[in-house]
Amino acid sequence: MEGVWEITFLLVQVWLSIVVGLIMLPAMFGVSLGFTDIYIKVLVKTLEWATLRIQRGQKEQTTLPSQLANGIIEKDDGSMEEEIGELRRSHPKNLAGGDFTLCDAFYFCKKGIENIVEDQVTQRFTSEELASWNLLTRTNNNFRYISVRLTVIWGLGVFIRYCILLPLRITLAFIGLSWLVIGTTLVGLLPSSNAKNWLSDLVHITCYRICARGLSATIHYHNKENRPKKGGICVANHTSPIDIVILANDGCYAMVGQVHGGLMGVIQRSMVRSCPHVWFERSEMKDRHAVAKRLKDYIADKTKLPILIFPEGTCINNTSVMMFKKGSFEIGGTIYPVAIKYDPQFGDAFWNSAKYNMVSYLLRMMTSWAIVCNVWYLPPMTRQDGEDAVQFANRVKSAIAHQGGLVDLSWDGGLKREKVKESFKEEQQKMYSSMIVGSDFHEASVGPA
Repeated sequence: MEGVWEITFLLVQVWLSIVVGLIMLPAMFGVSLGFTDIYIKVLVKTLEWATLRIQRGQKEQTTLPSQLANGIIEKDDGSMEEEIGELRRSHPKNLAGGDFTLCDAFYFCKKGIENIVEDQVTQRFTSEELASWNLLTRTNNNFRYISVRLTVIWGLGVFIRYCILLPLRITLAFIGLSWLVIGTTLVGLLPSSNAKNWLSDLVHITCYRICARGLSATIHYHNKENRPKKGGICVANHTSPIDIVILANDGCYAMVGQVHGGLMGVIQRSMVRSCPHVWFERSEMKDRHAVAKRLKDYIADKTKLPILIFPEGTCINNTSVMMFKKGSFEIGGTIYPVAIKYDPQFGDAFWNSAKYNMVSYLLRMMTSWAIVCNVWYLPPMTRQDGEDAVQFANRVKSAIAHQGGLVDLSWDGGLKREKVKESFKEEQQKMYSSMIVGSDFHEASVGPA
């Protein structure tokens, strides 16, 4: 029995020596030994071979027609006036100048059915469709082929991901979080000084780098000259909780969020001892004015770290950017936009909170091939004269979507949990009434008596 314990202890020692010597220490100094790059190259070659095998097999089989690139419905891009006008031209008996005609109802029926079958909001909260199977899950609806060799490669991949990568990644995550809690607690005991700030930044960035290595993360940063500066607000599109890890690998940020209990609460309390993160109680989060005041007071101090905010308020599936909440753009200060785009070929980074809890999601991340993404730092932006907070938020959102190659949507991501606002319905009604009655009459009817 003693021999078994000795062997076990020796294996643990060897395992920790490898983890600390080859991964943790290089990560602390921001150095890469090249193992991840080699792993990614081998993985790319393997996935390319698998794709060729699938394509060759599909040629030999009868397959169903592929779906349209953007969904199952081919929608018209015309305006309401253009589409209703087309309907009226196809029904000459119903033409009645600017009056209501019964065929106009067909337009609203068509749009209603389209949005029920495939609306722009719902499809942003499902996993991004892949062009080919990535040996993780069959995310391609057109996938109909598998061979013996593909099955063997898939089985080998399962062994590597669950028996080698998963234990390694859990070990690194445990070390990184332990380092964060212990390090920030010790730094928090020091008196306020430049040395304390430097040590706090070192502890935070070291923790995030260790956690990133635990996900086999390969991150490409672009336009580093535009990195967020102190006293500013960094806003980014939101795909996953690991967005924080991705951004904090290249710089330190002050986090904004609600106070939690449990393990997350322990981490939050330790972090705030060494760095002035902005945590709100649940009751405070409901008071927009209190939140805005605290954020204004924070950014007024140009010596503090930039605030990191995700204005969408929820995770979107790496294909689009949805409506930005205007609160972050009302408090003034310089906005530093950042666009994040993940490569879905190596793993689905999107967190569908309605389907997976945090533990299940992290397990999926730790058993994926890798996390590969691009991060673009955009030039800083400020609110222009005559521009309100909503317009400013939309301008920043459009810049992020354009840079990241994402679809720019005006819909609120909160619609996945809530009903459509009445204002959206009223907007469509006003558009139709102004078209029928005439804009001049409509403006006169709502003007002063």
